[in-house]
Amino acid sequence: MRSVRGMRIASIFAVGGLVLSAAACGEAPEDDNNAGSGAKKFSACMVTDVGGIDDKSFNTSAWKGLQEAKAANDNIDIKYVASKAEADYEPNLTQYVNQKCNFILAVGGLMQNATSKIAKANPNQVFGIVDANPGDANVYPMQFDTAQAAFQAGYLAAGLSKSGKVGTYGGLPIPPVTIFMDGFVDGVAYYNTTKKKNVQALGWNKETQKGSFTNDFAKQDEGKKVSDALVAQGADIIMPVAGGSGLGTTSAAKASGGKYNTIWVDVDGCESTPDCSAIVTTVVKNIPEAVKEAVLKAAGGEKLQANPGFVGTLANNGVSIAPYHDFESKVPAELKAEVDKIKADISAGTITVTSKAQPTK
Repeated sequence: MRSVRGMRIASIFAVGGLVLSAAACGEAPEDDNNAGSGAKKFSACMVTDVGGIDDKSFNTSAWKGLQEAKAANDNIDIKYVASKAEADYEPNLTQYVNQKCNFILAVGGLMQNATSKIAKANPNQVFGIVDANPGDANVYPMQFDTAQAAFQAGYLAAGLSKSGKVGTYGGLPIPPVTIFMDGFVDGVAYYNTTKKKNVQALGWNKETQKGSFTNDFAKQDEGKKVSDALVAQGADIIMPVAGGSGLGTTSAAKASGGKYNTIWVDVDGCESTPDCSAIVTTVVKNIPEAVKEAVLKAAGGEKLQANPGFVGTLANNGVSIAPYHDFESKVPAELKAEVDKIKADISAGTITVTSKAQPTK
């Protein structure tokens, strides 16, 4: 990971025994520290988006990063609060400002506006955000060019499809979601060009930026409903980009007995879901490492540079595709080699992957 420089970290220490006034927030913070464990701990406090801590996706990944930072430096205390609705973002962030957390982490692009507002109101407070860049000097952005790894996944899906149709759908039409979908359909198109095939990518039109969405990141029945429609159109590999809603698709795929399979996103689905047997691979966003690195640097007194922050790519292992797990023997060696070559070509700039949703470097 690149060295992070720029912003002076305010030397604020959490005060032991601080009494909180009742805040209108999703729920009480979950602590992962020992009460009364010294007043000079470095506190890293996380606010989830509405997907919750157990979304098997980006909230889970960000929390893992905090846990890994704590494991690496026992002077770091961590806690989180889960947002139940978007209206909770501002009060949840504010309560952590009031608790004098040293580093406040917001998770997800949906939190950009709330984070920017609270950051502007508290210019000496250090914030971090995953999947957004509000452009505030005291907010360290961690973004991921997932289009690159999703391009690999689209090529892989096209190469494995027996029906000649694959699909993808999202939670909401926001950049951290559509960037995956752009890369996926371009990977399918690249397969068609190089192999002179005509595999169809359902669920997303990159040109019009229109496609299939659950409008939710938690309801599994909504994910299943959208993927059922794609399966009905003939898709036999589907990539949901919808947080916990996507579990409706992976569980249904598992139950289908191989009629169709899936590609997961964010964190290896074979490590985070019970549906590994229906997951070909995962388009991984290395959120844990980015978060861990940021917290350790901040706790060590290093300056976090808000511009450019961190952008994960295939070249710096900020994004990747996961191992094939149960599909290791089902993916032809030739296809595996082609997918690996795509990584090398993208990293070298031989293949250029584009998306309107790509983070600026």
